[in-house]
Amino acid sequence: MVPVRRALRLVIDHKAEIVEADGPVVKSERLAIPRPAVIRLVKFVHVPRRFRRQVTNTFLFARDNYRCQFCGRSQQELRHRECLTRDHLVPLSRGGNNGWTNVLTACSSCNTRKGNLLPEEAGMHPLRPPFEPHFVHLAWAVRRLTSIQS
Repeated sequence: MVPVRRALRLVIDHKAEIVEADGPVVKSERLAIPRPAVIRLVKFVHVPRRFRRQVTNTFLFARDNYRCQFCGRSQQELRHRECLTRDHLVPLSRGGNNGWTNVLTACSSCNTRKGNLLPEEAGMHPLRPPFEPHFVHLAWAVRRLTSIQS
């Protein structure tokens, strides 16, 4: 997902073509282009560093499919006073960081049980190792699509 302004720039530069349009025509002094809802790249486009997403709970939970990475329970399966939380494989108190490869989703029970221990020390191993997702996959997971885009 890219902003409309960037999509228009890609179309004008002949790096993308409009698959579906939505809304009013965007006009300039010399051009009139339909407002793109869906575009298709026709050339490779480098993703600028500013489009790489930092870790937020919204993106973290989306990456892990809203599921605890220790016990496997989803957000709907949690008990009344439980919630999903961010857990650090290497705790911050032991020199860990907030990078994508050090954090994962954990229910509050598993996070409390693990405490500031390493997974090996607590005897709790994640269901899958953490990874840095591509920003498009994150945007897709938390998207708000128009009727044409869905």
